[in-house]
Amino acid sequence: MKQCIFTIVLLSALAVAGQPHGTGQAGRHIVLDLWPGGVPADNGVDYQAPANPNDVKPQLHVFLPSGHSDASRAVIICPGGAYAGLAMQHEGFEWKDFFTSRNIAALVLLYRLPHGHHQVPADDLLQAMRLTRQHAALWHIDPGQIGVMGSSAGGHLATTVATHAPASLTPAFQILFYPVVSTDSLVTHQWSCHNLLGRSPSPELLHYYSNERHVTPSAPAAFIAASADDVDVPVLNSARYFEALTRNGVPAVIHIYPTGGHGWGIKQDFRYHRAMLQDLSDWLEALTGR
Repeated sequence: MKQCIFTIVLLSALAVAGQPHGTGQAGRHIVLDLWPGGVPADNGVDYQAPANPNDVKPQLHVFLPSGHSDASRAVIICPGGAYAGLAMQHEGFEWKDFFTSRNIAALVLLYRLPHGHHQVPADDLLQAMRLTRQHAALWHIDPGQIGVMGSSAGGHLATTVATHAPASLTPAFQILFYPVVSTDSLVTHQWSCHNLLGRSPSPELLHYYSNERHVTPSAPAAFIAASADDVDVPVLNSARYFEALTRNGVPAVIHIYPTGGHGWGIKQDFRYHRAMLQDLSDWLEALTGR
């Protein structure tokens, strides 16, 4: 099959940022080790002395809305980075004020990179779901209203859990920005696919991680946004996932902006930044009434 060729433009998204910027309207900032009993060595990385600076200790950064007492929703945010790094700022920490100002807890996930061990990122996101539910009462979070958000490869991680998680850990909703969804070589992002599955994955693995193939009527409601001119992760990833959701009767919206390319996150220089934030805000408001 025809292979897609991708440029080095994603390199700018691979640097792992340090600490979150500012506090804005956010309340408490809590940092939890994702695996308090010790990080599993599933991907072969020693997190006491990682050889690769992109390998950061898996943690959950929790930003709680200030001044609220009623149970709020929460969203676990998975930054992208082609499963080779994490774009922690514009696809992670910088989203916190948008959500907390809407009484939604923002939980930024520093997940482990797979290094060819495909189960590792999803294991981390499922663990983040468990920890959030365990702390829901303490954090004033409704345990039935914990969603996921992912950008690019983080979108693939989010859709993997949205379509494969056990019922007890299925997210309540999903927010996806220019997501990698399919492993079909005609539309996938080859770099993400190789970093997750290796250079010669089996047909079974390719089928398992082509997440549009695993949508069921019980999948969570979805907000999807992408750019028509994205040459890194073709917009067909978003379109195929949207089609699968609607075919199964799952509430979903898709916004395809004319330009913007890939990796804009919450950057203000994205031409449709304000429109995108309004679209997402309107969807979240409508979701409250469901």
